[in-house]
Amino acid sequence: MGAIPTQRETVFRAPDTPAHGGAALHTVVRTTLPGGPLAPGAARRFVRAALSAWAEAAEPDTFTERLADDVLVVVSELVTNAVVHAGTDVDIVCRLHEGEDEPPGFLVEVSDHHPSRPVREDATERTYGIPEYGRGLRLVGALSRAWGITYRTATKTVWAQLPLDGAPAAEDGIEACAAEGTLECGPSPAEILGPDSTPYTEPGRGVPDRDWRGRGALSFLAEASDLLAGQLDEDLVAALTGQLLVPRLADWCAVWLEDEATGWHGPETAVATGPRLARVWHGSENRIEELRRVLEKDPPRLPESVRSRAVPVPWPGEALGPRGATGAALAYRLIAGGRPLGTLVIGRAGLLRFPDEVTGLVEDLSRRVALAIGAARQYARQATISRVLQRGLLPGAVAEIPGVSSALVYEPCDKGGPSGDFYDLFPAGHGRWCFALGDVQGKGPEAAVVIGLARPWLRLLAREGYAVPDVLDRLNQLLLDDATEAADAAARALVAAGAPVPVADGGPHARFLSLLYGELIPFEGGVRCTLASAGHPLPLLLGPDGDVRVVAQPQTLLGVVEDVTYGCETFELRSGDTLLCVTDGVTERRSGSRQFDDGDGLAAALAGCAGLSAQLIAERIRTLVHEFGAKPPEDDLALLVLRAE
Repeated sequence: MGAIPTQRETVFRAPDTPAHGGAALHTVVRTTLPGGPLAPGAARRFVRAALSAWAEAAEPDTFTERLADDVLVVVSELVTNAVVHAGTDVDIVCRLHEGEDEPPGFLVEVSDHHPSRPVREDATERTYGIPEYGRGLRLVGALSRAWGITYRTATKTVWAQLPLDGAPAAEDGIEACAAEGTLECGPSPAEILGPDSTPYTEPGRGVPDRDWRGRGALSFLAEASDLLAGQLDEDLVAALTGQLLVPRLADWCAVWLEDEATGWHGPETAVATGPRLARVWHGSENRIEELRRVLEKDPPRLPESVRSRAVPVPWPGEALGPRGATGAALAYRLIAGGRPLGTLVIGRAGLLRFPDEVTGLVEDLSRRVALAIGAARQYARQATISRVLQRGLLPGAVAEIPGVSSALVYEPCDKGGPSGDFYDLFPAGHGRWCFALGDVQGKGPEAAVVIGLARPWLRLLAREGYAVPDVLDRLNQLLLDDATEAADAAARALVAAGAPVPVADGGPHARFLSLLYGELIPFEGGVRCTLASAGHPLPLLLGPDGDVRVVAQPQTLLGVVEDVTYGCETFELRSGDTLLCVTDGVTERRSGSRQFDDGDGLAAALAGCAGLSAQLIAERIRTLVHEFGAKPPEDDLALLVLRAE
């Protein structure tokens, strides 16, 4: 999965009137994030970076740890609500208020572009009294000096002001976020989530004050967000959810996931496979299997109109033994971006009903779980697409050449996306074999497009009998023509949209390719090799005596210059001679300021391989490249070894 794009601006100015009115001198940062599951985590990183920058420039102790925690919770809640309820791009503006007309403070504005909230289809009374928008805005209200919502044309902005001293605004502190119910058995969730002991107590009482107990719930949600945000496997998200909830808020929990696969019953009918029970977790492990068996028989069936609110479901008493004969169970739909992803069910023995305090807290957690599952599925889809693309862009197997042994090392840096490196070794007919090692500028879809053009054309031109220079000439023209057509199409789209057409500058539509391409013709006693390098690291020839020499001349990249004419070199590989071809992931492997090929490092490494087989040479060069730097390689790595027997 790629990084989320952001635009960031830091200015000192008298700003436009903010969403809630007023004007003063501010430090401002802003960004726009795609409205997907990764947005809350990206928003927290963005705001954390802004706070760090401001803290370095401010007086000591201006930005307390408590203020940073409160700001991150507010931003996370506002962005999460925007993603869940709107699903559009999210605009974030943070202003550091430094005026003298009112106390210093921190202003957060989160805007979405959903024209209106959908009308709820179920008019039934809410069983547990949690407002439709959940606890998120209550948390914001409790932590803020002031907050509000401003509606504009096709835009809704929720803003919140936080005092720099981090003091709670509401008299009831964070307790305002929850109803007054407490668990009929055992301690309250705030006591469970909070520390065992604390010096902060209400006057005359030996219990933690409301602010401290409420902050336990906030810490729980913040830690859950950080834990879930980095997971890229939906089953692992389900497992972590169980460990977060049990035993702190429930005796057991279960997570059902809606499978995206469909089963076909005829050419025109697709039937969803239905939910699968991905995870069951119980405080006592000897109850898990029996509980799973009972729950699989009767999955929860929630009305389509239910969004994230809690819905009572039957108690699976037969699976929980005498101590769990009675209890309360609640189900939450897991929805992200308007799409149902699954269902979360929690249960606690000995209760007639869950208190509102718990239902609201788990509702908040369910939103985070849904976003994490959505992000994991998006990553899985992209990884699947990348694997399919990669299989289509590379040969299924390399050809065997009479009198020549070959070895290949291919290691894409990004395991989840198409690599920019490619290779090929194929028969061209009439006793000829051809090989290629290329490196496309960039990675991902753009690289896949270029490789998808280059590799089939290389094979076609070679099998049509074109010589090595002619193949490069024609491939160069093909890339230039394709880039021109792509740029023209983009320009027409901009003109149709009324936008100015940028001046051509070799930008995103330029498709550059470095390529080493050669032809092999076996003969009695050796192999005749003709090759050419177009902007590629030059190949090296290793003799039986350990002598190493360069066997090509540097030439221009493909796809850069019109009407360029490419040349080639021809030489013979005799018994024991070895040809080494690499991409720049080998030559430019870094260790601090040094590169692997500095001072002819690659040639020195190859000289030490005299007498080894092709496979051993490939493995030795690969090992030396990896050991050269302490960090993992930051570029794709490919090398091809051809040895005359």
